[in-house]
Amino acid sequence: MKRFISLIIMGIICSSANAQDRFSLRSPDKNVDVTINVNASNITYTVNHGETLVIADSEIALELEDKILGHNPKLRNSKTNTVDEIIESPFYKKDKIRNHYNSIILNFKDNFSIEFRAYDEGVAYRFSTNYKGEITIKNEIAEFNFDKDYKSYIPYVSPRKQDYGTDIEKQFLTSFEAPYTVDNLSNMYDERLSFLPILVELDDNKKAVITESDLEDYPGMFLMKSRDCNYSLEGVYATAPKTEIQGGHNMLQLLITERQEYIAKTDGKRTFPWRIITISEEDYQLTDNDMVYKLASPSRVEDISWIKPGKVAWEWWNAWNISGVPFESGINNDTYKFYIDFASNNNIEYVILDEGWAVNKQADLFQVVEEIDLEELVEYATAKNVGIVLWAGYYAMERDMENVCRHYSEMGIKGFKVDFMDRDDQKVVNFYYDMAETAAKYKMFIDFHGAYKPTGMCRTYPNVLNFEGVWGLEQAKWIPNSYDLVTYEVTIPFIRQVAGYLDFTQGAMKNATRDNFRSVYTEPMSQGTRCRQLAEYVVFESPFNMLCDSPVNYSNNQECTDFISSVPTTWDETVALDGKVGEYVVIARRKGNTWYIGAINNWTPIDLTIDIAKLGNFSIYEAFEDGVNAHKIATDYTKSTKKISDNKINIYLAPGGGAAIIIER
Repeated sequence: MKRFISLIIMGIICSSANAQDRFSLRSPDKNVDVTINVNASNITYTVNHGETLVIADSEIALELEDKILGHNPKLRNSKTNTVDEIIESPFYKKDKIRNHYNSIILNFKDNFSIEFRAYDEGVAYRFSTNYKGEITIKNEIAEFNFDKDYKSYIPYVSPRKQDYGTDIEKQFLTSFEAPYTVDNLSNMYDERLSFLPILVELDDNKKAVITESDLEDYPGMFLMKSRDCNYSLEGVYATAPKTEIQGGHNMLQLLITERQEYIAKTDGKRTFPWRIITISEEDYQLTDNDMVYKLASPSRVEDISWIKPGKVAWEWWNAWNISGVPFESGINNDTYKFYIDFASNNNIEYVILDEGWAVNKQADLFQVVEEIDLEELVEYATAKNVGIVLWAGYYAMERDMENVCRHYSEMGIKGFKVDFMDRDDQKVVNFYYDMAETAAKYKMFIDFHGAYKPTGMCRTYPNVLNFEGVWGLEQAKWIPNSYDLVTYEVTIPFIRQVAGYLDFTQGAMKNATRDNFRSVYTEPMSQGTRCRQLAEYVVFESPFNMLCDSPVNYSNNQECTDFISSVPTTWDETVALDGKVGEYVVIARRKGNTWYIGAINNWTPIDLTIDIAKLGNFSIYEAFEDGVNAHKIATDYTKSTKKISDNKINIYLAPGGGAAIIIER
């Protein structure tokens, strides 16, 4: 079904007929239309983009213990507004964002409100309540109904149905890492959860991505195929934990043994998370969507001068493998001093000590293995202008957060990579906020792993410099040879990265064609070409950015290492240039007077003409490009300086290829 909404004066109208109040909201560019129906029995909404129906009539409600807000609603009044402002966005993919939208707030007699916002690039809504004391939320009704059996990109909690069957509670324990299952809505598994974001292809080549922002003191939203309609998705939320036991990976997790019958107990006077539907006419527009950041709460960290984004030399992926040294490499000070020397010599800001520096299975971050002298390492690194970052398991941090942060901050540790939460119920979501706030108190930054997707926390706590929640390059250490990371890598910029930062951990110097790839746990390789790995430092958004490979491999490929070390991790400007979901992507980012362009593709080789007119007028560029034999030898590449003609750059991407381009003003 298609519907055209006639001109709406000032973007917003309200009309009432019979027992129904109907409100219409239009985006500033007048392409996005939202209709909210306050019926006698419930509240529904629809979304259109031009003549394309994005969301068919869908119900929203908030279920408390004694009533359902949105059922039998009684409207008190409504208020409309237009906002057009600039948001400062430090450590982001651009240094400022235009926040331009039309909004309507519907106030109801039962002490709750619903706000809708219409942006040029999508729609968002949220509930607010105004009660004294604490309230209990039993469930939230969030429907996303579609009028057709559209193709979707579905990140199930596990790609293997047999892992969980249809046991919903078991599915709430997940690392939020999975490849996309591409299928029609009607073919989605019954009783299977998918995590956000999720993409749905619409008519007219348009795309919708569903996600959320400003998730605080509330569980994250999963989506599941509706039990009542094949073309519908419904929100599902983890119920709150009642009892937990220590367990899981190396005894570093809390496993729920019994759950409550509600999803949240929370302050009765609050706003709830934003439910977001981004909309694109062209696929590449999704790679530069800022709605999650714009809808997040403003920064709670007054002084951010101490926060230093940058790159980090990482030892876990390459299994501490270094050669040509007079000591046995591993978890010991000699090895980490070697990494520190490498970082210092290549202007890499940090070195991380991943899992292994603390005594295993103790969940105690004060028990350091005897092979490591942390104070000596910090002193050594500081003298070489390198910061030290520590890996920490969830329970080890959760049980003694204040003391851990105080102790290691005083020692000179710069931040933590906190791992294995693997949940997003209310308790764990609150842990993220407590962790970010406590770390900020001691001037430390955080990289969340085993983590749900970003929901704008990097705006609220700018010391949160990265999130995992992505099926990253670590998978190359163990996946079957048939698994396709290359196609996944040209899919996530349009879906997962819409939510925000991702710690994909690129930078492999051992690269393999599709036929030659093998998973080798201790000497891993990447799928695709060398230039692909370089380009991903531009394509993927990551203020705290790993170099996954061994210092020895980087030293043997110094030209590539020099490029990696030169690429910024935060940007003044980002411009989406081209791309199609699952096929290829081209993104340009500027720092100061220098533009960097990253391009990657799937396994199908492609000739691309990149129009750079949006970036300005230029005459020459420097490029790392796939070599003529990159389809056979994935490490083959060329570096050259070329002229620009008519603001066009022509590049060839080999199968699983890439290109990294630098343009100086």
